[in-house]
Amino acid sequence: MKSLKEQPMKASKALVFDIKRFAVHDGHGLRTTVFFKGCPLRCRWCQNPEGLETTRQVLYFKTKCIHCRCCQRFNEQIEYHDRPYFKENQNDFTDVIKACPSGAIQYDSKEYDLDDLLSKIKEDEVFYKHGGGVTFSGGEPFMQGNFLIEILKRCKEEKIHTAIETSFYTSLELIKKALPYLDLIYIDLKLFDETKHQKYTGVSSKIIKENIRYVLQSEHKKKVIIRTPLIPQITATDENLEAIVRYLVELDPNVNYELLNYNPLASSKYELVGKEYGINKNYKMFDEKQMQHFYDVTLQANLKNLIRE
Repeated sequence: MKSLKEQPMKASKALVFDIKRFAVHDGHGLRTTVFFKGCPLRCRWCQNPEGLETTRQVLYFKTKCIHCRCCQRFNEQIEYHDRPYFKENQNDFTDVIKACPSGAIQYDSKEYDLDDLLSKIKEDEVFYKHGGGVTFSGGEPFMQGNFLIEILKRCKEEKIHTAIETSFYTSLELIKKALPYLDLIYIDLKLFDETKHQKYTGVSSKIIKENIRYVLQSEHKKKVIIRTPLIPQITATDENLEAIVRYLVELDPNVNYELLNYNPLASSKYELVGKEYGINKNYKMFDEKQMQHFYDVTLQANLKNLIRE
């Protein structure tokens, strides 16, 4: 595994796999959400599997393919059978992509420099005057931490409200550099038990808890909202929620906490990126009664500030 201080790209460039405009669930008001590639976690239920790898990948969209075989001549990059298959020892598919008339072959991300990304963000600045702003998500934004800090600085110079969605699995050094330029910080704390956290996310929870401890005992604690995604049979248990809330309340009695209902739609993305969804595809969103039960569990653990959907 890479060191937490290592950066897969230089601070002057970043790989972004999506920019979602007019987002309403990634912070206050209408927002522009920038999704950075690369994540150190491997959550079995990951909502954005296209953002896991740190390098640019080539994708095949079978619904767009017209089977014209224009790509077949690029036999150094692909093998063509019933469809194109990309050779693993190749990393430049630019010519193949240009040759595809239907857009069935595309890169999964785009490289931005600071000026280009800021310009993209500012396309929506008319909405930021009414409570909106920009949210940096992923993947894990801190995987490209040096670039993240620089784009945060540029956004603050433009008086743009900034938010981040993060696992907080990163170095405290990077967190300290970013905090002054963040207005809102969403942190996922998925599983409290260390063994289960490693089993279902692939990493230890110790660094995450230590970083949460730091920020909830700092001058930036009012910016923070801790979130737990409710995954059936995994994170969505009374035992897990009680343990998380007790830990958080001990750190800050006024901590802001949010439960995120399970989203079953993410499983459809996995075939596209050649990965397998790691949990039961038959799991469904929790209904209102079930959500109320989870709310009650957190409140019984002395939580004061529960954010409801």
